[in-house]
Formats: sequence, C-alpha cells, structure tokens
Amino acid sequence: MKYPIEKFKNIETPFYYYDFDILRDTLQNVKEEAGRHEGFRVHYAIKANANPKVLKIISEYGLGADCVSGGEIERSIECGFRPSQIVYAGVGKADWEIELSLDNDIFCFNVESLEELQIIQEIAVRKGKTANICFRINPNIGAHTHEKITTGLAENKFGIALEDMYKAIEAARTYSNIKFIGLHFHIGSQLLEMDDFIALCKKINELQDGLEEKGIHIQIINVGGGLGVDYDNPSENPIPNFKLYFDTYAQHLKLREGQEVHFELGRSITAQMGSLITKTLYVKQGTAKQFAIVDAGMTDLIRPALYQAHHKILNLSSKEAEKTYDVVGPICESSDVFDKAVRLNKVHRGDFVALQSAGAYGEIMASQYNCRRLPVGYSSDEL
Repeated sequence: MKYPIEKFKNIETPFYYYDFDILRDTLQNVKEEAGRHEGFRVHYAIKANANPKVLKIISEYGLGADCVSGGEIERSIECGFRPSQIVYAGVGKADWEIELSLDNDIFCFNVESLEELQIIQEIAVRKGKTANICFRINPNIGAHTHEKITTGLAENKFGIALEDMYKAIEAARTYSNIKFIGLHFHIGSQLLEMDDFIALCKKINELQDGLEEKGIHIQIINVGGGLGVDYDNPSENPIPNFKLYFDTYAQHLKLREGQEVHFELGRSITAQMGSLITKTLYVKQGTAKQFAIVDAGMTDLIRPALYQAHHKILNLSSKEAEKTYDVVGPICESSDVFDKAVRLNKVHRGDFVALQSAGAYGEIMASQYNCRRLPVGYSSDEL
C-alpha cells in the first residue's frame, strides 16, 4: 500500500485510509475466480465495512449484499446493491426489519429458529408477500480461529441444530407465505486452512444425501464466508487466495444440477485495502520499556483489545534505526494496547503511524467511549 503522507498532514488524526486500487484489484479477482464456476454467487458482508464510498465500489462489481440488520439493508440499497441480491441473516430480526425486507423484496432470509420462521410467516401474510427462506443450520464444526469468532459449534447462539433440520423444513412447507429454497451455513471468520471448508463440504454432502432420501430437493447452498487474510505480511499478500478458496468448494461440494452456491465474503474483500492512520502524541520511557502513545485508541480499532488481534504497525515518518515499543492509545483502559514489543523505526512526537489490514471490522466497530469523535474514512480516490 502506498501512503500519501504529505496529504495526511492536512487531515485530523486518527482516520481510516482506504486504497481503492487494492479494493478494485481484489474485487476483480473475486469476480474472475468465482466466475470460473457455474452457479457461484458472491455477496459482500456489509458488517465488515459499511462506508458508503466503499460499498458503492463493491456494488459496481455486481456482488450481492449479506446483511445482518435493517440498517445494513437500508445502507446497501442506498449504495447501489439490488434488493434481489440481498440475503438477510441474524438471530434477532426485529419486526420492522422483517417488514423492511419484505417491502423491498429481498432475495432471501437466512432463518435461525422456528420462532423466527413463524413471525416471518405472520408478517408476510399481513403484507401479502411471499418470503424466500434458507435455514441456517449449525453443522457443529470447530473452525481453526479465535473462540469469539467461531459460529458453527453447537454451543454457539447461531443457527438451527442439525437434529431439528427436518422439523424446520416440514414446518416451512406448511406455511402459505414461506418458500423454502435452501440451507445456509457459516462456521467462523479468519479461516486460513482449507481443511475447515472441506469439512463443511463433507457435512453438506451428507445432509443433501439425507434430504434427497426424503424427497427434499433444494435450490440454494449458502456456505457463508470466513476466508481470512494475511495480517502478518499485508504488503506481500494484499489479495487472499480466492482461486484456492473457490476451487476447494468446486472440488469438494457435490452440487446437484441447477443448484447455486452462495458465498458471504467480508474481511477478505476489504481488510487489506484499509489502514488506521494515527499520530504519535508522546514517546514515554517506562521502567522497563518504551511506549509509543498515539492518538488512536481502542475506540477507533477495537480488534486488538477484543480479540487480541494482530495488526502490522508501520512508522510512516521515520527511517531511523528500529527500536522496540509498546504501541498504546489514550483511552482510560489498560486494554487500550495495539501491540507490545513492536520493532519500529525510531518514533518521535508527531510521527504518522499506520495500523495495517484495518479495512474490515475497523471503522464500522468504532465507538464514542470517553466521548471521543468517531474516525472518518478517506479513500485514495479523494486524496
């Protein structure tokens, strides 16, 4: 990623910087690799980054939208996504969100409980609409990722248990305003081992065989997202291996004629195009270590505090010999630490520091704790 440091001097820090060349290259790669396989459809997970400037570019590449709230549905439509390509998941869909979805004729609800199914039916009847639904099935697969971002285990709150799948499908068939079209899965995020996706394919194959024995044929298989990015070497690997990812599903998922496979990719599309740009306030010498105190904090990028996530840190202003620092923010919490014992070119007050791979789950998760201002996102197109 190239950083226009001279232009940064006129912008209040902290802020997010988005390299739209990387974003466009990533989207083109996704489009090409998914396009090699018949019936592969990609939705962008809005929750990763909902900046309108980012979403407008993603929508231009023809991706659908994966939403988890009514607000995300509204934002995606405003930014050019077609309602007919919107899928809507979430364990707690409010009535107004269901109504909004039906009013806009979205493609599909990913339903996570029988209780939810009943409410969608009631609202659809009232509105004279038919709701397409996929059941989100919990496959009880343990993915190789952080415990807080696994979603496919029996202990997680998401989805319908495997043993309740047939009951759910039979219930859907009794409702006048529900059209059951498929199954939805999502086992977790930041997955780097194809073995996790292969295990999901095998589980789906088993389920499909069982469904067909009961005369149940489905149109849509939605495998969620989860593909991770290289947080250690973002400059060397700005675009994930989408070819391997899509080829893995093409090789291991036994599709039936006419079936479509839907993907919900978020992090892998936007993470590497974004950096949090912050400025050094103080370099503090502690008893046993040096602290680089910057003006960004956990309110601007919560992932290190919440997930113990690693983001590569660069001193953009210095070429002096490296020294070791704990890079910390100004928030009144001991957890407001971006990284410890980091080797950086010697840091001075006023130096610009970049936290890389922050284009996903960065700006969108920012808060105003300590009454701080929310960070603004700027793109390479406008600087």
